[in-house]
Parts: sequence; structure tokens; C-alpha cells
Amino acid sequence: METYAKIIGTGSYIPEVVVKNEDFLNNIFFETYGKRLEKDNEEVIKKLYQITGIKERRYAREDQTNSMIATEAAKRAIEDSGIDPETLDYIIFAHNYGDVKFGDRHSDFVPSLATRVKHALGIKNPWCVGYDVAFGCPGWVEGMIQAGYFIKSGDAKKILVIGSETLSRISDPHDRDSMIFGDGAGAVVLEAVESEEPTGIIGHLARTDAAEEAYYLYNGHSFNPDFEGDNFFIKMLGHKVYEYALTYVPDLIKRLLDKLNLHIDDVQKILIHQANEKMDIAIGQRVYKLYGKKMPESAMPVTITNLGNSSVGTIPTMLDMIMKGKLENHSINPGDIVIFASVGAGMNINALVYKF
Repeated sequence: METYAKIIGTGSYIPEVVVKNEDFLNNIFFETYGKRLEKDNEEVIKKLYQITGIKERRYAREDQTNSMIATEAAKRAIEDSGIDPETLDYIIFAHNYGDVKFGDRHSDFVPSLATRVKHALGIKNPWCVGYDVAFGCPGWVEGMIQAGYFIKSGDAKKILVIGSETLSRISDPHDRDSMIFGDGAGAVVLEAVESEEPTGIIGHLARTDAAEEAYYLYNGHSFNPDFEGDNFFIKMLGHKVYEYALTYVPDLIKRLLDKLNLHIDDVQKILIHQANEKMDIAIGQRVYKLYGKKMPESAMPVTITNLGNSSVGTIPTMLDMIMKGKLENHSINPGDIVIFASVGAGMNINALVYKF
């Protein structure tokens, strides 16, 4: 018998504020070098949809912060699991920008967001340890990897892993890429189980490329040279990120499956970070092509169309939607093998194989 980390509850919080593509028609966009974009906004928005597949995204309310929406997702995951929150050994919170208040782009990391969630949940147990993970968009998957190690080692029995972000708070309204980003939170509760057969988290792999790729995503000033106010925004070399992801993510996934003596035919779903629909589908197709196969439509769910890119929040939110029957034509059944994979700032890539 071996010890495995098994998901016993999922939860998510999808903000109520819906921001559609047409809501950007009056934005004034600039090029990277500060020259006003000459293209008509209708053309810009149409091109964005063709590339990313995004029709709308969700924003947190003005009175909410990242830790607040994360707390809602955590409550739902704990309720779904049926556990007493006082029995949690760890709360691992993956994010990148801390709590950013509406209209104020200063990141607030102290105390940690995991501590804030623990406080909001009313957990008094001092042996429930909360800490944050900053690993770019792959942060939630990395948090799951760490949680798996804690459980395997016998250090923990129950762990809450959260992925939550409010990218709308640090998006430059004068940058076309601002239309990609949204807000959202997802969480799972993991529990230690004893099993003779592999179950739950059964393997993982990660890499960081920082020689040339470290600043493909970075923080910078508004593209509008006359912008006034807090000048701190997320910036992305989109084409570089696209090329990097297509080059390295499929290879990493295959290396992981090879490491576990698994074939792509053994896998029912690939839940990939929702960064760009066109990119994600191309990654999936390349994974299957490495095996001489064609990717079935059922293999790769998509949520970016209506939720946008909420960074670390995309995969756990998607998982919760599937488990709750809220994602049409997608389900996960006992015994299914699912890959969680992500790519993002760092540049970081990781993947985790999970057996339900």
C-alpha cells in the first residue's frame, strides 16, 4: 500500500461582472513604443477573437480583492469535500500579484494571501500552515505538486490548494493584451489515501527557462506615454510566449507520460491553462502528433471563450466546472487519467498526471 494525494472536493468563484469584447470599443490603444494604434478598434477586437477565442471575461467587483474571491472558492471546495476546515494541514495559495485594490496597482503581499484566507475561513488550528506560491500561471499546478509531496511524506493528511488572480487590476487599458486577462478563483481539497494501485497524483514534471526567456512576461509602464497615476502593468511578448509554448509544452507532456510508462491513449483529458484558445489547441494537437495520433475534440475543454485568462485560476476553475456538470460535453469519471498542464511567466512549464 502506498500513500497518494486524492482530490475530495472542488470549488470555484467566477466573478459576476461580465466584460464583453465590445466594451473595449472606446479604448485608446498604443503600440509598444508609445505611438497610437492606427487600426480601428473593431478590427483590433475581431483579430483578438480570431487569435484567442475570447468573447468575454469576468472582473472582480470593485469592493473585492484576490484573497476575497479566493476565500469564496475555498469555502465551496471545503463544503464539497465535507471536511472540518480545522483539520487542514496546509493552505497553499498560488497567485502572482497579491491583493490589488481597485484603482490602486500596488501589490499587497503581507500577510500572505494564504494567511488571509485562513483568517477569513475562521480556522484557529495553529498547525494549519498557510503560504503562497508565485510561479507564474503554472502556480496552481506547482502548488498541487508540492501538496502531493507533503502528503506522500506523511507530513500532511489534508491540504487546500488555491489558484486565484485579479489580472484586471494590473492590465494596461492602452495595451491590446489587456483584453485577454480576467479574474477568477479555483480551489481543491486534497486528502491522503492508501491504495495498492496508483491513484490521485501519480506523477509530474516541470522546467524553467530563464536564459533568454525570463522576461517574456514582465511588469512595465503603460503604452500610453501620457498615462497618469499608478504606472504598473502586466506586459507580455505575445509572439515569443506563443512560440515558446508550442515548442516546449508538448515535449514536456510526452516526457512525463514516458516517465510514467503511459501512452496518450491512456489519457482522457488534458486540462491546460487557458492562455489563448488557438495556442492551447495547437499544443494539444502537437502532443497527440508526437504519438502519430489526431486529438479528439473531447480531450481538451475550453473555458477562455467566456472567462478569459485568469492566470492560476483557469485550471482549478475548469476542473470544478467539469466536476459540477457545468461544462457542456465534458465529464470526468472514476478511473480517468487527466493531465493538468500550464505555461507562464518565468518562463515556467509544468504538468501533473492525475488518476480519478
